[in-house]
Amino acid sequence: MPKNKSINLLPQEEFDVSIIGRTLKWAMGTFRIIVIVTEMIVMAAFLSRFWLDSQNSDLTDAIKVKSAQISNMAGTENTFRDVQNKLVIVKQIDAAAPSSKIIDTVTSEVPPEITLSLISISPGTVLVKGISTSEIDIAQFIANLKSNGSFTSVNLGQMSSSEDNSAQMVFSVNISN
Repeated sequence: MPKNKSINLLPQEEFDVSIIGRTLKWAMGTFRIIVIVTEMIVMAAFLSRFWLDSQNSDLTDAIKVKSAQISNMAGTENTFRDVQNKLVIVKQIDAAAPSSKIIDTVTSEVPPEITLSLISISPGTVLVKGISTSEIDIAQFIANLKSNGSFTSVNLGQMSSSEDNSAQMVFSVNISN
């Protein structure tokens, strides 16, 4: 029986010597390395996908927990904002404290026969409306305000008899401070 002999169709000696042979040999070796490196990269990407999926799942769960906490705190946040708004209003009223001093000054000069119906305070001016039974009391009120010295000018605005009671006088006084 004949022995198995391998047949090589490409002669080794001439193949290794020629430029085409050396180029083909180099290309086959290089492409093998490229294929192996590519397979390693693909396997690393495939295996890292599991780690990235677990990270993504953990982050999604954390976001859901934080969203639930924020939703639960919405009522407290609204209450806090309401209190802050009220504090701003209180600070504005406190800054308008000179208004209470003006009101105290005006009401301290009112004779007992005069009833005040309105005190309107705007920057630089005060409007006082009241009811009196006599013109002398109104004049006394204006004189008291002028002698106080807290105001730059005090002027009688309007004076007319009351629609409800003809014995009463309705008046207004304009005060500049």
